[in-house]
Amino acid sequence: MSKIPVFPFPVRELSNERIKLVPFNPDHHGDTFFRQITPALFANMSIGPWDSVSDFKSAFYDGPNRHILSFNNPESFPFAIIDKTRPPSSDDTDGELAGAISYINTSANNLCTEIGFVVVLPQYQRSHVAVNAAGLMVQNVFERPENGGLGLCRAHWKASTNNPASSRLAEKVGFEKIGVTKWHMRFPKGATKGKIGNGRELPPGADPEDLWRDTVDLTLSWEDWQNGVAEEAKIAMAR
Repeated sequence: MSKIPVFPFPVRELSNERIKLVPFNPDHHGDTFFRQITPALFANMSIGPWDSVSDFKSAFYDGPNRHILSFNNPESFPFAIIDKTRPPSSDDTDGELAGAISYINTSANNLCTEIGFVVVLPQYQRSHVAVNAAGLMVQNVFERPENGGLGLCRAHWKASTNNPASSRLAEKVGFEKIGVTKWHMRFPKGATKGKIGNGRELPPGADPEDLWRDTVDLTLSWEDWQNGVAEEAKIAMAR
């Protein structure tokens, strides 16, 4: 099946000597991705896990306009993460599929985006993969359009309070914590889907199987990026 995302900005392959990010193609990358994911990877997310690889691919091709993976959603664009330090594979001649990462909640009017759907497959965790993927995404956010970037003014990152590793990753590439939003996200029937809630008493009238997420809000502006953060992120990516 062939379908192109309706993202409002031009996108390109992003790469350095360790990894590259290419548009996520469910028909090409979906089988490997689905085979290696576990429900625990989505315990703090509003999406997943999926019952089958066809359900996973359908989220891209047939998902509603507001679904963060849907190619019908103009605010989102997903990338496949390729680990170039690994041998060529059936997924990419430059290496192995190591995960996925996306731009979500993008606003062409307000020149901002959020980095989300950050999934590093288990065997590539605790390596160079996550920080380089996040770093390339942020570099592209603030790179001028004439140089191939998005030329935006602000980037966001949101992480569950139960997932401090996500917040630490964001901080490594320059994001700054600005606060915590309580009761930010509801996981309908989350107790039956392996989701992790905030651990507090549910609101009056709530479905007892629902769970709620508290969210750490992190942000990064173009001026902070230019005034030293870009170099700090570059150093973090090289470690």
